[in-house]
Amino acid sequence: MSPVLAPRWKRLEPDTRREQILECATRLFGERPYADVSTTDIAREAGVARGLINHYFGQKRDLYLKVVKRMLLMPGLDESVPMTGTLRQRVERSVEWYLDTVATHGKTYVAVTSAGGIGADPEVERIILAADDVASLKTLEFLGLKVEVGSDARQRAMMRSYAGLVKATIREWIRGGTLSREDAHLLLSEALITIVSDVFPRLHQDAHSERGDSRGPGSGRKRGKDEQ
Repeated sequence: MSPVLAPRWKRLEPDTRREQILECATRLFGERPYADVSTTDIAREAGVARGLINHYFGQKRDLYLKVVKRMLLMPGLDESVPMTGTLRQRVERSVEWYLDTVATHGKTYVAVTSAGGIGADPEVERIILAADDVASLKTLEFLGLKVEVGSDARQRAMMRSYAGLVKATIREWIRGGTLSREDAHLLLSEALITIVSDVFPRLHQDAHSERGDSRGPGSGRKRGKDEQ
């Protein structure tokens, strides 16, 4: 006698059901282009009625934007990675955690951070820019950096630039296969260590120099003599 298969439908709490739908959508948007995924496909994958997707998320584009936010913000760094040890240890642990997190839905990460996702959508672009800014602040805080007055904006801008390197490196690893995971870890770790240990101190020096220049006429010339 063959076993009776349990039906896919199972009553879940709203938050759990919402998470399940989001997980299914995340997977499908990584497996197929945005235009080839319908809310019917997502409903079938999640084992729910299509109307429930509209109830929780609205239209397909709204659900896609939720997926973009999830893939880029990736909360949990400060809860999952100890903020202890040397700069190198903290950087290498944080990069390891990030690559672990990306690997869960690597194809989706590449899809939502590439131009081919939903196309030229200003809302997606806004989410990506906002996520990069949030990530830059979180990284600075995680590494225990004291942001100096005058260099804050430039530090954050450099961290956003680093976020561009992160996306490009992950694309080379996940989609192209031209970099191994070990290569990606090495590149992202060493680049971040260099930014923090070599570049940021120079920003700090520049900020002090600029404040010195503003003290009055001739202050810049006097400092130039001292430096010579």
